[in-house]
Amino acid sequence: MKTSSNQIEVAQNRFEEVRRKKFRKDPMLVLPVPMIIALLLFGFLVQRMSTRETHVTILAMIGICAIQAVIISLVHYYGVAALRPLQAVLATAIPPIAWAAFVNAAGGDLRRHKMIWHGAGAMAAVLCLMFNPYLLDVLIPLSFTAYGLAMLRHMWRGEDSLLHSSLESGSKALLAWRILAVSLIASAFCDVLIAYSMATGAGTMMLWLPSVVSSISLLSLGVVGLSHAIESHREQGDEEQALSPEDMSRDLAIMAKLDDYMKTHRPWLDPDLTLSRLARKLLLPAKQLSVAINRVKGENVSRYINTQRIEEACRLMGVGKSVTTAMFESGFNTKSNFNREFLRVKGQSPRGWIDSNLSS
Repeated sequence: MKTSSNQIEVAQNRFEEVRRKKFRKDPMLVLPVPMIIALLLFGFLVQRMSTRETHVTILAMIGICAIQAVIISLVHYYGVAALRPLQAVLATAIPPIAWAAFVNAAGGDLRRHKMIWHGAGAMAAVLCLMFNPYLLDVLIPLSFTAYGLAMLRHMWRGEDSLLHSSLESGSKALLAWRILAVSLIASAFCDVLIAYSMATGAGTMMLWLPSVVSSISLLSLGVVGLSHAIESHREQGDEEQALSPEDMSRDLAIMAKLDDYMKTHRPWLDPDLTLSRLARKLLLPAKQLSVAINRVKGENVSRYINTQRIEEACRLMGVGKSVTTAMFESGFNTKSNFNREFLRVKGQSPRGWIDSNLSS
């Protein structure tokens, strides 16, 4: 059954009034969930700013989500209806800012003439507010879904697409950005459910959906920030092309240059080593280096570097160093990743390797 615009507006106003009454009657609700999340995000933003290591695009992503959480609280829990238009405009700005953070972290192009087009969503939101506000129920979910799917598509090739991500924790960085992309899509799905519940009068669903969406967003931002998640993308179809003798010769020359550099400088000892940094040291494009390692060694850059670290750890344990000391001195940051990579390379745990190789 088709619902008129007036019916939707009446349902929305009725729902917000019910929620405000519930909030006032329950003394345990000192702060609404979105406001609590906003405070956590602001605290997290201050912490990241104090390190001076997080790029401004990621800080902007955290900041705008915190501001949006405050506005959601003021509109839906405190009845500040005048901020509802700002809430809609900021909602359309979140996906482009998340995309800018993703592109910058990936080593992509953030030049102004390319990124300015991503402001079209916010401009469209303003036009919707002027002429037909109910089109926002289509615009906002569409924007979140499109940017989320774009991120997932660029991450399809895995860890070697992380130009600036630490090679020691490439899988964590990949997971962090994937969670963020999925959360954008989930937010769009929840927006559709909210609009549907308002149109049909099923207002009880809306009592918990905004909190779920905010919690998902907070989790995503936390994972991204804590892991220093940095991603990139690679062009599809490169590896499917037939290799020419010139390509193979170039790859072998790159690997010879890489092997010489590895023996001389032992870059794997740097726990913050990235594909981009390694490529700069070799005066090579990052993509060429990644493709050469894939073709010649049959593994991605992260695994190639971690294999060198495991061999170094074995050497250190062989001269009497403890497992923990060998882990850190070989370039690993976390025990879980060290154990996982050790099992992959040696087929057993570090303790098992010590027992079987150093028992005599």
